[in-house]
This record gives sequence, structure tokens and C-alpha cells, in this order.
Amino acid sequence: MVAQHDTLSEVLRTVRLRGALFYDIHGGPAWAAEAPPAIEIASAVMPGAGHVMEYHMVTRGRAWAAVIGEAPVPLETGDIVVFPHGDAHTISSAPDLRPPPANVDWHIATARAPKPIPVALEGGGMMVGSAESAAVAAATVACGFLGCDVRPFNPLVESLPRLLHLPATGDGWDLHAVRQAVRESQDRRPGAEAVLERLSETMFVDAVRRYIDAMPPGATGWLAGVRDECVGAALALIHASPGEEWTIEGLGTRVGLSRSALHERFTRMVGMAPMQYLTRWRMQVAATRLLETRDPVLVIAQSLGYGSEAAFSRAFRRVVGAAPSEWRRRRAPERA
Repeated sequence: MVAQHDTLSEVLRTVRLRGALFYDIHGGPAWAAEAPPAIEIASAVMPGAGHVMEYHMVTRGRAWAAVIGEAPVPLETGDIVVFPHGDAHTISSAPDLRPPPANVDWHIATARAPKPIPVALEGGGMMVGSAESAAVAAATVACGFLGCDVRPFNPLVESLPRLLHLPATGDGWDLHAVRQAVRESQDRRPGAEAVLERLSETMFVDAVRRYIDAMPPGATGWLAGVRDECVGAALALIHASPGEEWTIEGLGTRVGLSRSALHERFTRMVGMAPMQYLTRWRMQVAATRLLETRDPVLVIAQSLGYGSEAAFSRAFRRVVGAAPSEWRRRRAPERA
């Protein structure tokens, strides 16, 4: 069997996962908050991120969370809920409770004020910048955002459910970490925002690992493929050496399956053929290098197994919709 490769970590690095904790919500006996689709607020809360996911951690009391139009999920102290696809959603003190329409200035999330920004909720009312209600709040919820790339290719986000609910763990490390981070930010201690960023990222990784552990036998999707002995080994080979001149026969030999058996098993679990996956992952690696480095296109092409810049550019255009140099120019402000 092939050597172990941390495919999940590789994906998280390549899609540029980054997180932040922006709001500390204090809810009265009856309260509700509603978030619009993340695509509508992404530029305000996390400029430069291709995709934004919102998450909530219940640090005290109870709450309910739901994707708009879907069944609500009960949350206890220490529970975490993530909305991987950026759906509009609610979080409230009771199921099916929604606030009246409100105009929220999401640009406050990028203000220079210490994070998390305290928000008091009572019924449909919202007051930003006041934490006096924290001492008597029926529930407190830490709310944050996770940014990442979804284009050209993010197999992880595609394989996650619309709502990812993680009950509090037995040791409660996540709840302790959130409370400590909130205290640090409120006390304006140096490095607080960096702590919140790392906390968000660590929480998401732990959420994904717990989701993988809870997947039933026979599950499909990229995460199920990572867990599968043979498909996971093939994914590990691709991610460890995307520039290798892989063939389906070569991958099959390395993971102990015939060409046809690997093709069938990989396609059934991941949703695409191994060689198609290889091409899409190469384009994601290339896109990251185009954005984060000044490497010439030819150098990137050769590192990913393409014999010429023209061949690489054709493949990149098919997947991304633009030539590599054009895509780099468009995204240059992000690098700056």
C-alpha cells in the first residue's frame, strides 16, 4: 500500500482556508437572527475570498439553527453548526422563529473595532456594539466566517452537507477555546484576532474530521473517497505528486486494483473518473500558484506534468474559463 499522505490537509492549504470570528451574540428570552446568502455579504465580511461559510458556536444556553426552508436543528451549549454552502439561514431561541426584515450593515465586520463585535438580540431587535446584556442573556453565540476558494476546484466543500451540526465533545475543548478567545478579544489582548483566526480554522478541520468519522458505510462523495482504503490511496498519490505522469493503470497498480476496478470504484465514490479528477486538481494547484507566486506560466505548466505552455493553457481554459495569464491579471488585486 502507498505511503500515508494527508490529503485533507493538502486540500485545505491549496484552497486557502482562512477564518475569523466577528460577532458575539447575546440573546434574550425570545430572539432570532437571520443571515442572507453568503454570496451577498462575502465582499464585506471577507474581502478576496472566493467562497464564504458562516458558523456558530453556542457558548451558553440553547438555540436553534436552520437553512431557510429546511427543518431546524436544536443546539446545546458547546454545539457548533456550520453552513458550508453559504445558504441563507436563521439562528434563534425557538424553532421556526424568524426576525422581521432588517437592514444590517455587514461592512461593520471589517471595522477596526476589536472582535468579536457584541450584538444584543431581543425579539426582532438588534443592537450592535453593546455587551451589557451578556450577563443576563438566555443564550450567547459566537458567530464567524470561513473563507476559501471554490474555483477552479474545491472537492471538500462540494462533499459537505448544507448544514453541518457538531454536538459538543465530551472533553469540551472547543467550548473552552471559544470562551477563552472571546475573553481575550474583549480584553483587547495583543494577538487576539490571530487567535480567533486560528480557532476558526481549527474548528472547521475538527468538524470535517468528525463528519468523516460519522459517515455510514456505503456513503459516497469526496470525503467518503478519502476514507476508502483504495480510493483514498489513489487520491493521496494524486495530491502528493500532481505533476506525475499518472495513468489509470499506474494508479491501479500502486493501490492494488485493476484499471477497470479502480475506475469504477473511484467514479462511484468521488463522482468523476480518476484522470478527470487529476486534471481538475492540477488546475486548482496551478490557480493557487498563479495567485500566490510570480512563477512564469511555463514553469507552473512543467511542474504539473505539461510538456508545453500551450497544452497547459488549453487545459486551464477548459476548466477555469480563462487563460492562465488572463486569470492571474483578474485576480491580481487579491494578491495585493
